[in-house]
Amino acid sequence: MSNEPIALSKALASFDALWSPRIVTRVNDYDVRVAKVEGDHLWHVHDDTDEFFLVLEGELLIHLREPSGERTVALPKGTVFTVPRGTEHKPSAPAGARILLFEPTGTPTVGDRHDAVPEHVDATTGHSLNL
Repeated sequence: MSNEPIALSKALASFDALWSPRIVTRVNDYDVRVAKVEGDHLWHVHDDTDEFFLVLEGELLIHLREPSGERTVALPKGTVFTVPRGTEHKPSAPAGARILLFEPTGTPTVGDRHDAVPEHVDATTGHSLNL
């Protein structure tokens, strides 16, 4: 981790892979990750942690399966949303987006329970940022 300021635009410009987050810094026991996303992720659940999303560019859709039924939350640029722990969800960005996430260090991008992982989704706990 750097002890210097990090421009998110520079961090995002340092990689091309979709659905493959980079860890820009850590806050206590949490990773601050940035990712480029386009198309669909996969249905998954984080059993023990919430998942925080901030949309930096574009629009992110988060499909949720809740006890009351399914719904989709639309997040335009500049909005935040937290998926509660234990909630099955599937992020998607039909036109592409750039996002920032807060997750406990070591949290897998595909959750604790999930559908089959498609080739375009990186099942990782986050990659180091190489600037």
